Amino acid sequence: MPLVPEVRLYLASEPIGLWQQMELAAGRDGTDPPFWGFAWAGGQALARYVLDHPETVAGRQVIDVASGSGLVAIAAAMAGAATVTAYDVDPLAVAAVTLNSATNGVTVHAACDDILDQERFPVAGTGVVLIADAFYQRELAVRMIHFAQRSQARGADVLIGDFGRAYLPRDRLQPLAAYDVPGLRELEGSDVKRTTVWTLPGPG
Repeated sequence: MPLVPEVRLYLASEPIGLWQQMELAAGRDGTDPPFWGFAWAGGQALARYVLDHPETVAGRQVIDVASGSGLVAIAAAMAGAATVTAYDVDPLAVAAVTLNSATNGVTVHAACDDILDQERFPVAGTGVVLIADAFYQRELAVRMIHFAQRSQARGADVLIGDFGRAYLPRDRLQPLAAYDVPGLRELEGSDVKRTTVWTLPGPG
């Protein structure tokens, strides 16, 4: 990945072929896309930001929601986070996070769980919540921003990587940095995506 050369990931060479292979293996159509097999724009931008600003995570308990390949979680571990937990609802993503974190020589705890509507999350002591590429679907976006707001209310900083998908609540967010993420034509329809790292500002 040109934008985040420090991180090595096992990734699919192209999206459609992998998706077709998964459906053949499952013996049915309509399986979820293999989000974990690609380095999406928001994840690359957020990983770059964390590596360039290690003070945002250093020494803190970090969670990465909808982790996918684990790119952002791995960047947080590299930047000196005390602990990193990556959550995803897809067990294959959890396997990918485990493999990719080991490849990069960092410790990331990968958990297969949907924590968005669980009131006990984020747990006490969580200092940073990382979210990337999670606003592509209306219902998911609503649940994600509610989780982000709950996290902030409990004292966590919230960082979001997104180039401006349809359901990104821009009016609630504050931009921190922007990056030109290259090499995304097969995933995002253009060679370069200008992608922003956002934060959820505090009340007032």
